[in-house]
Amino acid sequence: MGRKPNETLRFCTTTVVGLVFGFLVGVSISIFCVSKINPENYIPATMLPTVNQQFEDVLGQNQTLTNSTKTWVSSNPRGAERLPPGIVASESDFFLRRLWGEPSQDVPKKPKYLVTFTVGYDQRENIEASIKKFSDDFTILLFHYDGRTSEWEEFEWSKRAIHVSARKQTKWWFAKRFLHPDIVAAYDYIFIWDEDLGVEHFDAEKYIELVKKHGLEISQPGLEFNTGLTWQMTRRRDGIEVHKETEEKPGWCKDPHLPPCAGFVEIMAPVFSREAWRCVWHMIQNDLVHGWGLDFALQKCVEPAYEKIGVVDAQWIVHKRVPSLGNQGDGSPDAGNAPWRGVRIRCHKEWKMFQNRLNQAEKAHEKKLLEARH
Repeated sequence: MGRKPNETLRFCTTTVVGLVFGFLVGVSISIFCVSKINPENYIPATMLPTVNQQFEDVLGQNQTLTNSTKTWVSSNPRGAERLPPGIVASESDFFLRRLWGEPSQDVPKKPKYLVTFTVGYDQRENIEASIKKFSDDFTILLFHYDGRTSEWEEFEWSKRAIHVSARKQTKWWFAKRFLHPDIVAAYDYIFIWDEDLGVEHFDAEKYIELVKKHGLEISQPGLEFNTGLTWQMTRRRDGIEVHKETEEKPGWCKDPHLPPCAGFVEIMAPVFSREAWRCVWHMIQNDLVHGWGLDFALQKCVEPAYEKIGVVDAQWIVHKRVPSLGNQGDGSPDAGNAPWRGVRIRCHKEWKMFQNRLNQAEKAHEKKLLEARH
């Protein structure tokens, strides 16, 4: 049975309208999807010219770099030879920076000095007293050997300090790994101190003044003489600002200009100039963590050592001899039962090992020089 003319017209009209509607819906969906990834929809219009310009600049720079002659600058630091010298940042610092604003305004006042303490939380009161002796000209860096860092938030100064944590590690282990000379290059002097020092008679700013006045590249504060001294060189002397030599027990000093009679400080509270530390850091051995023997070798890093290494008597400290890190040693029978005994045994072994390595290195170098002459 054939359709009526009106029904045929209605059918044709419905079909055409459906096709047009489907086409329009498809186009709308496509436009919507594209618009979702269009930067104009999520970047403010005022910023679009800048973003577009930056994008074009990057493309242009990349094309220029790709088409230019390959860079190789042998005087750049090792590994950076392929970079143009102007972009190489070979040094760093511990300055805390913001996440916003202009980078040039992040650090209104840059600290000139660095002080580090290797600490356990049990010594917090003593560290609190010590930190008060250092002004805002010092960056504060705490090396935590007990893993307890968050508890230090009770001190206001801790919030601006740098905290590095590794369980049962010594200050020389930390220093070798986190105080590379290029990392601390921003600081004129670096204090690498123990946690058990009494600082009632110490002022850091006055100490720096005396170090500069007397030309000391490596130094330490004088030690109160009633605290069980090992070496006469580090004993505080009354009535003077600085001393650089001493007399020791008979036979201890083959040369009055050599350690322990001169060119000598201990490793509990040393202070290094930037250049002296660059040398000393390279002498620290990765596996010898206690630093025993370093005190006798420091004189190799400055010349003449008997003039540039000394003890500041006018700013003095007390060594309280708290064996907190030592008590974290191994208490097994092989270690001598008491935890501190195992640590002490390791210290003596390291001293001998360091001395042997230094002697062997010097002999090998001398042999090489002799061979070069012939």
